[in-house]
Amino acid sequence: MTRRLTVLFAALEALLVVAIGVAIPLVPMTAIWAAQFGFAPDWLIFWRGAVDVWLLGHGVDVTFTLDAATASALGLEGADAPVVVTIALLGFALLTVLLGARAGRRIAEAGHARLGGLTAIGVAGLASLGLTLTAVHPMARPSIWQGALLPALVLAAGIGLGMLRHSRAEPGSRHGRLASAWAGVAIDTRVALGAGLRAGAAAASLVVAIAAVIVVARLVLGYAEIIRLYEALHTELVGGVAVTALQLALLPNLVAWGASWLTGPGFAIGTGSHVSPLGTALGPVPALPIFGAVPTGDLAFGFAGLLVPVVAGFLAGAAVRPAIERALGAVRPGGLLLTAVAGGAAGAVLLGALAWASAGSAGPGRLVDVGPSPWAVGFAALAELVPAIALGLASGGALRRRK
Repeated sequence: MTRRLTVLFAALEALLVVAIGVAIPLVPMTAIWAAQFGFAPDWLIFWRGAVDVWLLGHGVDVTFTLDAATASALGLEGADAPVVVTIALLGFALLTVLLGARAGRRIAEAGHARLGGLTAIGVAGLASLGLTLTAVHPMARPSIWQGALLPALVLAAGIGLGMLRHSRAEPGSRHGRLASAWAGVAIDTRVALGAGLRAGAAAASLVVAIAAVIVVARLVLGYAEIIRLYEALHTELVGGVAVTALQLALLPNLVAWGASWLTGPGFAIGTGSHVSPLGTALGPVPALPIFGAVPTGDLAFGFAGLLVPVVAGFLAGAAVRPAIERALGAVRPGGLLLTAVAGGAAGAVLLGALAWASAGSAGPGRLVDVGPSPWAVGFAALAELVPAIALGLASGGALRRRK
């Protein structure tokens, strides 16, 4: 494929990703405009709302200024002042990453991967900037520079992942030079760090996977409360669909909060509240049915959740031990310690970053503090994973010697 066609193809891929993301909130909002409002209000209100939701899904801050009547009806402290909402609806970001990975793979297959990738990212940034400018309003104003930058960066992450699956190091390329520099590191250090990174990523992934299972279980167990909250909202069919779509966008946040719960620090739904394995203290929560799955009291044997990252680290350490032995033959204690520290640091960074991405301000008053503390999650994960991975590495060697 020629360079010109590559540029055109990459630009269309980027526009398609952006269009799909905006269409997801826009379709139910348009249906509400037609079914419940009878086409009476200006449709641009719903357009701006859909764009705001999409931007929030990519971490863009949106400043809301409520009128006096609405602020009074909410009854929340600070509702009469401009409110900056910073919490990201991670479902939209996840969708962009997945679509970006698909686009990156297709661009790499077409040839001129670097040119195509940069074109797609640039077009996505311009499209996002244009969307942000259409959504600017005195009552809801998204950050313009974040609107131009953050969705493009999220797409860039997806494109990079897609291209990595199809890229091969070429002599003289940047990837090749990095590989050569990495090959110059002492083999003991290289093997230990590589095994540590794999162990940390595997342990963090296992914690997130178990958190997802727990979230699903809580949704099933809290089904009656969720239905009660739906009925209390008094939404009609179309409104219920819109609320459900919003909650689906929040599901990755709940999984991230579940991982923080398993790590120990837990999360908050409002200033002064906390939900953790050791106890739960909740005040008033937003009237979203999905929050019916959040435990309102102490869970029996909830402290057992703290074993999950320990077991995950242990299994990850035992799993990477054979690869170290194959690469080095004899395994030295110093190398195992370096592997455990690198693995614990990698897992802590991943879980802390996930906590950071899922937290933020969700409204006025006490809702300025929603989600987990990334620093608390990161330090707790580090303290749990380093000894767990070390034990896994040591036990892996003992088991192999017995055989």
